[in-house]
Amino acid sequence: MNGPVIDLRDVRKTYHVGDISVHALRGVTLRIERGEYVAIIGASGSGKTTLMNILGCLDQPSAGSYGLNGLDVRGMDEDSLADVRNREIGFVFQSFNLIPRTRALANVELPLSYAGLPRAARHQRALAALQHVGLGQRVHHLPSELSGGQQQRVAIARALVTNPAMILADEPTGALDTVSSAEVMNIFGHLSEQGRTIILITHEHDVAAHAHRMIRLSDGHVVSDERSGAVGLDK
Repeated sequence: MNGPVIDLRDVRKTYHVGDISVHALRGVTLRIERGEYVAIIGASGSGKTTLMNILGCLDQPSAGSYGLNGLDVRGMDEDSLADVRNREIGFVFQSFNLIPRTRALANVELPLSYAGLPRAARHQRALAALQHVGLGQRVHHLPSELSGGQQQRVAIARALVTNPAMILADEPTGALDTVSSAEVMNIFGHLSEQGRTIILITHEHDVAAHAHRMIRLSDGHVVSDERSGAVGLDK
């Protein structure tokens, strides 16, 4: 499919709390092409979580338009949005979000179950995804039998298994130690080399530095948008 994976135009989001209006996003325009590795960075209150929720079709903008892989998602009903999320977006969360009493293979198969794939096909694709993240020997382990880094790799395999248009990772190393964080970021690097579209949401400069493009938010605005070689990290 031609065209960008993400095409946001003048997106605004306003929350109403009693008589108070909170302007979380104030006219964000953003285009992300296929195969880009992008970090969206900002402090608490910058609007990055709101932007992530809109990019992930977990929330709708108050104004503006959002095109995702050629689909105009604004105005879709919840069932349609759920289908788009399952088909087009691979989510990776800080807290892993694995089902505790379900083995790694079944956790990874879950999006394929929602998509209605036959059991044999689900099994084959989930196994391949786990092997892709280096967990081919851990397919029958429960989350409690895996380290934090291994659990996050299961989550990455689950995000990959539907071959989504993009991987959306929210603070993917936030619950990990330094060694596990490096392993996870190496996997994202390999996926980027293979042409995957990856979007990291983070407040950590060292995590954002792995991406090839860094978009900074502040007070609901994009304040900078820089590519590798031009990105100056705070010292």
